[in-house]
Amino acid sequence: MGQYDALLSPFTIKHLTLRNRVVSTAHAPAYDEDRKPKDRYQLYHAEKAKGGVGLVMFGGATGISYESEAGWGQLSAADDTIVPYFRQFSERVHGHGAKLMVQLSHMGRKVRWDLANWMVPLVPSHVPERMNYLYAKVFEDWDIARVVKDYGAAAGRCREGGLDGIEICAFANHVFDQFWSPDVNRRTDNYGGSFENRIRFGLEALAEIRRVAGEDFVVGMRMSADELTEHGLTQTECLEIAKAYAKSGLVDFLNIAASQTYNNISHATITPSMSFPPAVFLPYASAIKAEVAIPIIHASRIVDAATANRAIAEGHVDLVGMTRAHIADPHIVRKLMAGREDDIRQCVGAAYCIDRLYTGGGAVCTHNAATSRERTMPHEIPKSGGARRTVVVVGAGPGGLEAARVSAARGHRVILFEAAAKTGGQINLASRLGWREAMSGIVRWLDGQVRKHGVELRLGHEATAADVLAESPDVVVIATGGVPNKGRAGDAGLLTTSWEILDGKVPSHAGQSVLMYDDGSDTQGVTAAQFLAESGASVEFVTPHKAPGERLGPNNRPIYIRNLYKLGVVTTPDMRLVSVAREGNRLLAVLRNDYLARDEERLVDLVVVEHGTLPRDEIYFALKTHATNRGEVDQDALMAGRPQNVVRNQAGKFQLFRVGDAVVSRNIHAAIYDSLRLCKDF
Repeated sequence: MGQYDALLSPFTIKHLTLRNRVVSTAHAPAYDEDRKPKDRYQLYHAEKAKGGVGLVMFGGATGISYESEAGWGQLSAADDTIVPYFRQFSERVHGHGAKLMVQLSHMGRKVRWDLANWMVPLVPSHVPERMNYLYAKVFEDWDIARVVKDYGAAAGRCREGGLDGIEICAFANHVFDQFWSPDVNRRTDNYGGSFENRIRFGLEALAEIRRVAGEDFVVGMRMSADELTEHGLTQTECLEIAKAYAKSGLVDFLNIAASQTYNNISHATITPSMSFPPAVFLPYASAIKAEVAIPIIHASRIVDAATANRAIAEGHVDLVGMTRAHIADPHIVRKLMAGREDDIRQCVGAAYCIDRLYTGGGAVCTHNAATSRERTMPHEIPKSGGARRTVVVVGAGPGGLEAARVSAARGHRVILFEAAAKTGGQINLASRLGWREAMSGIVRWLDGQVRKHGVELRLGHEATAADVLAESPDVVVIATGGVPNKGRAGDAGLLTTSWEILDGKVPSHAGQSVLMYDDGSDTQGVTAAQFLAESGASVEFVTPHKAPGERLGPNNRPIYIRNLYKLGVVTTPDMRLVSVAREGNRLLAVLRNDYLARDEERLVDLVVVEHGTLPRDEIYFALKTHATNRGEVDQDALMAGRPQNVVRNQAGKFQLFRVGDAVVSRNIHAAIYDSLRLCKDF
């Protein structure tokens, strides 16, 4: 018996046989074009099919009606124009041996009325959506009849497009669960009041789906096992709903999740990040499986194969969703089958993929820069096919490790210098806060890969230009990162940085009053503030923005804010740090209100600042005169995925590049992407 036999065994839903129990569940990565799943969208999912997954679900909340088209990259199956893309998508995924389904939904009150179609959203009763204060019109009888027909018509398009089935979203405040909820549904007609009335709309919609798509078409439903909120459906109520729908014969499987999108913290809970333990909601799915006779899927922070296999082997569920795990590595199943478990790039739960959806970008993985860029970026690095070159990388943070990994995988000799005694760079600081320790998984994977590929590691060695030149390199990549920027608020000697706090260079904070000033509004400042407060300091968090962590998305920011509240951190928005001066044995900080141009003073023991980093670029500039390209990057070639061939110095001996924070202060993903798109062509 193999270690993952349960996970890798086939499974049949109705007539549909899946090659294994691994599912990539439906989500909305915002790769749509005109609300259609075109090439980028299809290639992203096809990579998972190529990597061995059994079932690909796509199109989280694909709209079935014109008034139900959300504004964060959802698809629309409200008319026939999507059918050709479904057909193309089906052929792609089926060509790699996986099955394909789409999630359909009417979002009810969960959409704005001022999007592209300017159609009025609908809700069972006059109860506004809590998170974003969205208002909707109450369903009239003719609205109900039309939307029921829209469900059937959309399902028919899915069948016509060659899909293997559909999943109805009845979860996270969509229209099915809006009708189920006594908090949202306060109707007095046949669709409100009693349990039987509240589940009626969903049963009618499913019956219409069956009428149009056929009894043999696979139809499932995603629902919560417990909404985990004050006004939400309880575990007992959700179980009764699951039993009623399973007994109806209208659904062939249930996909069980938990929580609800009633407020910011419940929204962060619905797709649990690294702040939650693995498989946190598996017991809820197991409880429903014990009570129904149809297959159960579950997906909530199951990121490793051992946990997934246990969930199947112990009978908790029938199929396991490893969705974010496949964003981190779409080839999980193929690697498991080949005995290459150590090569799986594990999801660390950073939730950068989800947060980007709500902060203006498509989903990308914190540490896999190829995901969603399959047209131009490889998941498996091919050999160069040319002469073996010597590549010197300076700096072993994420950007440097990725540069070394990719260059070595190309078949080159790689020397990696790192001033510290271990690899990881700033990630070692980010993972110092307890609930973010999982970030260290990025370093563990990259470190393991560079060693596996034979990279020559020179740890504890701060490279000089002479060290680099002594290796007679063909290519040099500078990945030295940055140094903390202390800003201009006064004598730098009076200011402490987030780095120094997390690195333990200021060892004691207990009993101190600390002013934490953050104008970056990303993870660094709130991480340091929580670390300080947990160490016993009395912390005031000051920012020129509206609130702490303003640039963070809905999966990370609520966790930070909840923790800061618990720790008694005082928040002062709309204020800039103007100056810091010594007053006795304490520090006098002057803050200025941006709107009133009025100053306030704080007398504190410590002022901690977070202004991002400044490039650590001395070695780069020392090497420029020796480089053929003098550090220049051909941006057209970079964008097109072609090799760099700039020559600005005929006497030069090597090509020179810099990546990550050695260029400018950014984040982990940017550093890794810099390195992948440069080094894949070496």
